[in-house]
This record gives sequence, structure tokens and C-alpha cells, in this order.
Amino acid sequence: MTKRLLIATGNKGKLAEFKSLLRGLHLELTDPIQQGLDIVVEEDGHTYSENAMKKALAYAGASGLLTLADDSGLEVDALGGAPGVYTARYGGEGLTDGERVAYLLEQIRDIPWEKRTATFRCIIVVQDASGTSMEFEGICKGIIALYPKGENGFGYDPIFYYPPAGMTVAELPREVKEEISHRGKAARAAMEALKALI
Repeated sequence: MTKRLLIATGNKGKLAEFKSLLRGLHLELTDPIQQGLDIVVEEDGHTYSENAMKKALAYAGASGLLTLADDSGLEVDALGGAPGVYTARYGGEGLTDGERVAYLLEQIRDIPWEKRTATFRCIIVVQDASGTSMEFEGICKGIIALYPKGENGFGYDPIFYYPPAGMTVAELPREVKEEISHRGKAARAAMEALKALI
């Protein structure tokens, strides 16, 4: 019987990314909708690790499945590391990705290019039903662009300029983004551990 891995997110963009990143694992990837789970986990932790762990524990407990959860964020140096753990809620509840991008750009409108440095950070927690957990981190360094560019990706990808490629993450082909992204790096580390586990 194929073991299943529950990807604990309701974010369709993130779910698609994880399913692509984790292809090749000898696990059946499933998600909360497929499992009939309707869980709301309040992400009120002070760190990515705390939030990822809360989600992993809640979904593993409810499903009985091996579970992968993450918390990711954008840290803008000119904003003292903000939005950080508040990335998904930056600017207020209920905003679209485009509105959040516009809000962030407004906050650093007068910041010169060389001081618009930023980091995408991802923490993944893998939790099994017996209570064992593993944690993995991935980061990607870049610069906040002056305006959005590119149609690929989601969230802040259109304004995250990746200097080695000379373009935003939203302009990168999927396979290149998976190679360099914070989520890609954390997922590859998790995948190696999962291969050893199964």
C-alpha cells in the first residue's frame, strides 16, 4: 500500500508548487480538500517554525497521515525584516496578492535600489502520526523590484528580483524557480529525509 503525505495548505499556488517539488517521492501526495478536512489553524506564532509546527500537528492529528506543513515569508531589510511572519496578512486581511504587492511597494517607494535587499524564507515541518517531527529551512536572496513583472508564480514573486538571473521570480521558468526558491530548497531537504524515512 502506498503511503500518503498530506500537504497541509489550502493555498492553491503553494499546493501546486509542493506537488511539483515533491514529484519522484514514493508517496501519494494528498491535500486537505481530498481528505475532507476543514481545519482553520490560527497562525499566531512569533516564528515561521512555530506556525509550521502548529499546522503540521493539527493536520497530522486530524488525518492520522504523515504531514508536511510550511510557513514562509518575505523579509525586507529596509523594513527591519517585515513583513516576515505576517507576509500573508501584510496590509490587512482580505487583500489580493496584487493589493499586497502594491502596499509593500508603497512602503519602500523612496528606498534606493541598493537598499531594497530582501530574503524569501521557508520553514517546512514534517510530522508523523507518532509525534516525530523534522524541520527544514530554505532561503533565497534578492531585491524588491520597482514594479511587478512576470506572470509565473504567486504572492510576491512578481516583485522579487533575483540578481543571478536578471529577472523577477515571476519571470523565471518553473524549473529554474524550483531550483533557486526558498520553498524549493526546503522541499529538497525534506524530500531527502522522507526518502530515508520510507
